[in-house]
Amino acid sequence: MSRVFNFSAGPAMLPEPVLQQARDEMLDWRGSGMSVMEMSHRGKAFISIAEQAEADLRELLAIPDNYRVLFLQGGASLQFAAIPMNLLRGAKRADYINTGAWSKKAIAQAKQYCDVNVVASTEESGFTCVPDEASLAFDADAAYVHYTPNETIGGVEFPYIPDTGDIPLVADMSSTILSRPLDVSRFGLIYAGAQKNIGPAGLTIVIVRDDLIGETLPGTPGVMDYKAQADAGSMLNTPPTYSWYLAGLVFQWLKHLGGLASMAEINRRKAEKLYAAIDATDFYSSPVEKSCRSWMNVPFTLADSELDKAFLEGAEAAGLATLKGHRSVGGMRASIYNAMPEEGVDALIAYMQEFEKKHG
Repeated sequence: MSRVFNFSAGPAMLPEPVLQQARDEMLDWRGSGMSVMEMSHRGKAFISIAEQAEADLRELLAIPDNYRVLFLQGGASLQFAAIPMNLLRGAKRADYINTGAWSKKAIAQAKQYCDVNVVASTEESGFTCVPDEASLAFDADAAYVHYTPNETIGGVEFPYIPDTGDIPLVADMSSTILSRPLDVSRFGLIYAGAQKNIGPAGLTIVIVRDDLIGETLPGTPGVMDYKAQADAGSMLNTPPTYSWYLAGLVFQWLKHLGGLASMAEINRRKAEKLYAAIDATDFYSSPVEKSCRSWMNVPFTLADSELDKAFLEGAEAAGLATLKGHRSVGGMRASIYNAMPEEGVDALIAYMQEFEKKHG
């Protein structure tokens, strides 16, 4: 069976060259006589894999030397609790911006550890936009400001980085990290689940500034203590070794493409052509305001929702998989992360146009 174009929001498709290399190295990694997933995480072979992966990620994102890079488990959802446990540092309050489902989950977890000040919320608009930058006013006593630059479910993306002054900015970049260049120095902490642009599910990356770690809430589990994990090289416990290895292959693939500037140009083209196809007709529509449409997750609806089932069935038959929108939103959603080739977006657009001719 030939591979499909997988538009899943996550776990998402991986670059084929990465999968091919992993296949070739599955039984014997570079003459070691064993698979990476069989290696001791403390052996020289895996340590070399881990160190190279971190070095490549640091190069791709130009991560300053005063930031620690952690390769952890538990998904972004575990970080919803780990962040206040590590970053409150004696403070009682934290600011959060609510722009969708993942923001709400982060807020709910943080409320168990501190007073949460919701600086702005777009819930009344149905999470179809982000707050106006000029309207944001942060609490000077907040330990940090948390936001979700891209809401995977709603397809809403911030076109700006909030200016929080001296208050550390925390970002859940699960669905946008590595999609374009990023000024890491604007943030106190960045975290991301791997299963969209980094690698397979099971790995979570945390990039945190040195001065923000080392003072956890009483009762914080050791594996959730950023300083303890940093001091142990992310190996306080057995890390997700195979996911770490595959992430390293993805980093090398990105470097071979020319880095994040090249990836950004590809992603911009993919998003622009798909939105242009949606906007070109009344048969399809986007629920998101144009100024804050996501490059990574593109929700769209049909004018006649009775045609949704036929659209999805036809798409599957055409090799366009996992286009059904999230159950809380409905309609369709095309996630076009780094590994989605432009040919996949072109194939989706061609199918959309053909479907409209037949049913419009």
